[in-house]
Amino acid sequence: MKSYLEIQVPLRKDARWFKELKSAFSDVPVKWQVGYYHITMAFLDETPEDVDLCPLLEKHLCGLAAPVITFDKLDVFSTPSRMYIVNLTSTCVPEYFLAIIDDIRRDMRETGCQIQSDFLFHVTLGRVKDLKTDLPSLKRLVDSVTFPPFTLVLTDVDYRIFRGKVLYETKLKTLND
Repeated sequence: MKSYLEIQVPLRKDARWFKELKSAFSDVPVKWQVGYYHITMAFLDETPEDVDLCPLLEKHLCGLAAPVITFDKLDVFSTPSRMYIVNLTSTCVPEYFLAIIDDIRRDMRETGCQIQSDFLFHVTLGRVKDLKTDLPSLKRLVDSVTFPPFTLVLTDVDYRIFRGKVLYETKLKTLND
């Protein structure tokens, strides 16, 4: 079964920078992400049927402080399948958050889960599958957007079946908890 662990990112679709980004890409066939944004902490290509990951997730996430992330960069990268991912990212992700992601991924592999993709901190905003375009052209479009950095506290974590139901969910602790 394919599944993934995500942390939700509450973006505003009506933000000025987002409108400007979509306008900059008006001549490019982008499939924009619709209303639901997240960071994939782990994408599991296969999970053994007899493995329950909920205790493993509880072990790592119970009591974890919600990361405070300043998103300060729009970017584009290409995938091995020649798709381009227009994304939002940060140049300064808290080390403890990256470490917990590494620990979770390691423990998932040790239980027999297959994780082929490396972790890349990003929020997918849109996907481009146009063979007539290239990465430098798309990067120029992204760079043309006026992007003001902003900070979010990320609290909501879900483990779900790919395109399916939620198997585990938790809220990370904030300073107010």
